[in-house]
Amino acid sequence: MNEPVLRQGLGGVKLVGRTLCCLAEIGSTNDYGKQLVYSGAESGTVILADRQTAGRGRMDRRFQSPAEKGIYLTALLRPELPPEQLVCVTAMAGMAICDAVEAVCGVRPGLKWPNDPVLNGKKLGGILTELVIEPESGQPWVILGIGLNVKQNEFTPDVEAMATSLEREGFAVTREQVAAALIRALDEMYAALISGDCEPYLAAYRRGCVNLGKAVRLISGGREEPAVAIGIDEQFGLLVRLADGTQTAVRSGEVSVRGLYGYTD
Repeated sequence: MNEPVLRQGLGGVKLVGRTLCCLAEIGSTNDYGKQLVYSGAESGTVILADRQTAGRGRMDRRFQSPAEKGIYLTALLRPELPPEQLVCVTAMAGMAICDAVEAVCGVRPGLKWPNDPVLNGKKLGGILTELVIEPESGQPWVILGIGLNVKQNEFTPDVEAMATSLEREGFAVTREQVAAALIRALDEMYAALISGDCEPYLAAYRRGCVNLGKAVRLISGGREEPAVAIGIDEQFGLLVRLADGTQTAVRSGEVSVRGLYGYTD
């Protein structure tokens, strides 16, 4: 990552991205971020790595992080809000990714609930949000990890059918362009979070969620249950109608949601 070029694209950020930590290689930017929190990091610090050797996503899935091909980023946020008001962070970060891609490429991805940006039915990246509690104050820190495929043209066989990148979709953009747009979008998202002005993100999420109106499979504890996704509630939970006609809300982290016939369909 060309740090001087990246910094040139960050003019005007209020908090997120004012402090940058650009690394050639790290195991996991989220794990490194936790270390920085415990050693006195500033809120808004952003870590970027050219390569991760132990990148991971939700449910400890591996996230492929080849050198100089993608954005591997973690933002350290101390919002001074109770944990129950932070449940929307992952969904809002998904909208920030969509905002950034639209700003750079002129096309807006959809979002597969809860946290996967998709283009043309394939996964463009992912989000891993973790909480760390400050030992002395008890204040939660949000460790917001984002992986975004930019230059990848090859994926391992296990994800080849479901993964894509901006370059694969025909967009010749630099990682610095994308990273700068993403950090700016995260800075705006964070300002909305701490001010409580989350309604525009909820409305955008409802417009962009690719699951709505489609058959899905709810996967939890080795069990699968068919359902139909019918809406998004005020806490960004997925509202589904089960086979017996009952309706319920699915919360991030409780279950995985897959289409019946493919990644998003």
